Amino acid sequence: MKIVVCIKQVPDTKGGVKFNPDGTLDRGAMLTIMNPDDKAGLEAALRLKDKYGAEVTVVTMGLPKAEDVLREAMAMGADKGILVTDRVLGGADTWATSQTLAGAIRNLEYDLIITGRQAIDGDTAQVGPQISEHLGIPVISYAQKIEIEGDSVIVERQFDDRYHVLKAKMPCLITALAELNEPRYMTPGGIFDAVKAEITVWGRANLVDVDDSNLGLKGSPTQIAKASDKVRKGAGEKVNLDPTESVDYIIGKLKEKHVI
Repeated sequence: MKIVVCIKQVPDTKGGVKFNPDGTLDRGAMLTIMNPDDKAGLEAALRLKDKYGAEVTVVTMGLPKAEDVLREAMAMGADKGILVTDRVLGGADTWATSQTLAGAIRNLEYDLIITGRQAIDGDTAQVGPQISEHLGIPVISYAQKIEIEGDSVIVERQFDDRYHVLKAKMPCLITALAELNEPRYMTPGGIFDAVKAEITVWGRANLVDVDDSNLGLKGSPTQIAKASDKVRKGAGEKVNLDPTESVDYIIGKLKEKHVI
């Protein structure tokens, strides 16, 4: 079985975010981590590898420094890493990103594709389903449990206060929740091997069946109207009341805001 996992290097929001003049994130100037949902998806792939036997290939699109998350994934147990990077791919929205990743994945053999549900720098939850649409394969989103049965995948899909059990023939794409599992740590031996491992680097020329009009900032139909870092909140209204008056004041404010 061959599994492709799409992972993303995202800003470590604890260190703050920075923006370019055009409103896009200045990814080169920020501390980064592997996107949490993607790491859960990677762990799911590695557990399938442990249980059923599989070759796990991780793919990421980003700046050259995104190679770091590929090596982290390989130190955890992934077999191969592919970095898709090219200046013409910069500034991509979800549409252009999914077109790029689908174009890269068309070069690969796969039974299962796993992505995170969403990235913490965008929170759109669109890229995974869009990839499946471009590739013409079924998608099961919000996975909280994954099993393999013959040539099919069985997934518990989170849904409000319950879950659906869905079965689909492979090839199939699954989007994983961060709550799906507890990702394993890198091992010392895995780190040593990952440092020495060769990362495959692809650019625009390696993308299959993708038109230039669907790539990068120019190929992104979503336009950023305004971007900013954390907005400081005002001091708010301060009052000095005794306990009884305070209760009446709070209840009055809740009613005024139609909370109660």
